[in-house]
Amino acid sequence: MIKAVIVDDEEKAIQSLAWELSHFPNEITVVATFNDASKALDYLHLNSPDCLFLDIEMPAMDGFQFIQKLQNKDLAIIITTAYNQYAIKALKNEAIDYLLKPIDADDLRETIAKIHRYKSKNISVDRLERLLTGKHAHSKKITVNTDGKLLFLDNEDVLYAESDGNYSTLFLSDGRKIVLTKKLKEIDELLPPDTFFRIHNSYIINLEKVKEYLKTDGYVVLVSNHKIPVSRKKKSDFLDLI
Repeated sequence: MIKAVIVDDEEKAIQSLAWELSHFPNEITVVATFNDASKALDYLHLNSPDCLFLDIEMPAMDGFQFIQKLQNKDLAIIITTAYNQYAIKALKNEAIDYLLKPIDADDLRETIAKIHRYKSKNISVDRLERLLTGKHAHSKKITVNTDGKLLFLDNEDVLYAESDGNYSTLFLSDGRKIVLTKKLKEIDELLPPDTFFRIHNSYIINLEKVKEYLKTDGYVVLVSNHKIPVSRKKKSDFLDLI
C-alpha cells in the first residue's frame, strides 16, 4: 500500500485530490494533508511516506522551494498545479510526475503506477546497498549511492567531503565531484575513521592526502592544493592524529 501526503494551500484542492485517490483503495492511502507548507515539512522530517502530491503556487513558500528544504528525498514527488508551464522545471526538481489540475482519473492511474515502480526500485536499491555495504565493510571500498547507481571507491580516491546543508559533495583525486543527498554526518559514518577525519563542521578530509598544515592561517593543504580550514575545536585532535 502506498502512503501518500498532500500539500496544497487550497483546502478544496486537497479534498478533490483525496477523493480521486479514494477510488484506488487497494493501492494508495492518504496519511496526511497540509495547507501549510511549514507544517508539512515538520511532518515529513519525522515521517516517511512513499509519495508527496505537491502544489506549486503556494504563499510564503512555493513547491520548488519546498523541495529544496526537504530533508528526506527518498519519496516520490508528484507536482500538482493548474499551470502547465512548470512541467519541465518540475521534472528537473526530482519530481517523478506532473499532474495538471483538474486532475484526470486516467492520468492519476498512470501516476500511481509510476509511484509503484519508484517504490519497488528504491526498495531494491536500498536492499542491494545494504548487502554490498556489508560485503565491503572490512575492505578499503567505500560504497555510495548516487544518480540511481552504486559506486565503489577506494580510500585513496577521496580527497575530502564538503557539506552543503542537506547535501554533501565528495571531491575525488581524479578531479570528479560526486553530489550526495546525505548530510555530512551520514558521510562521516560511511568513511573509515582511521583514514578520514572531520576537521571542520563543513569538511571531512582524507588524512593520507594532507601535504601541509598552516598553523598561522589554520588551514591544511591537500596534495591537490585544496586549502581546508581547521576548526578550533578540532585542532588539538587533528594534531594528535598527525
